[in-house]
Amino acid sequence: MNQIEPSKEIFTFLSDKEIKNFKRLQLIIKELNSISNLTRLLEGNDYWISQVYDSVWPFIQNKNFFDNKKYIDIGSGGGFPGFAYAITHPKSEIYLLDSSKKKVTALKEIKNKLELENKITIMQKRVESLAHYQTYRHTFDICTTRAVGSPDIVSEYIIPLLKPNGIGILYCGKWTSEKEEKLNKSLSKLNGSIKKRQAIELPHNKGERNIVFIKTDGKCPNKYPRRIGKPAKYPLGN
Repeated sequence: MNQIEPSKEIFTFLSDKEIKNFKRLQLIIKELNSISNLTRLLEGNDYWISQVYDSVWPFIQNKNFFDNKKYIDIGSGGGFPGFAYAITHPKSEIYLLDSSKKKVTALKEIKNKLELENKITIMQKRVESLAHYQTYRHTFDICTTRAVGSPDIVSEYIIPLLKPNGIGILYCGKWTSEKEEKLNKSLSKLNGSIKKRQAIELPHNKGERNIVFIKTDGKCPNKYPRRIGKPAKYPLGN
């Protein structure tokens, strides 16, 4: 693998220790990729910008505010943004959730080899089921989703997991008025709303990125999320 050093943008917001951990993470994923097919974004700026930078930039402006939290990443897959958040927020308690046995096995291997300071729990479950367990419902400060589904779909997964003052973070590409309309329609049924949206062009021509922060406006109705498969098949935003 081409071990290109991180681009200059990375050094502006990551410490030497964090960069060292991201280099270790890159090598660990490379080892596992042949069997687990976790990601193709492992070379040069595909890794440092499209994976690392993209995962952590929503937390850059107020890094301390996002630390020491109870955090869950839905559909963790290859470990981004979950492990990226863990590396940059060592005091936070981390939960990584995926429904794929193969990916969960790989995530556990990454956890063991990376040896981070965080308490990290990795679970093979569907979020439609997990969000109805009292142990997890309304208990998280931060919930992220990346490449899981459209904003109106994933909002049904996120809102039931958030504490009253919790924040959901949705990673999106291009943003449109139609996406916003569907998300608002979904959130109105979930008793949530959009807190803010931020947009940037990722460095090195890696594309447009929008981050949508959502919040609860009261208790989410008990019927949400609906049974497995139904949120994706019948989005609340339609």
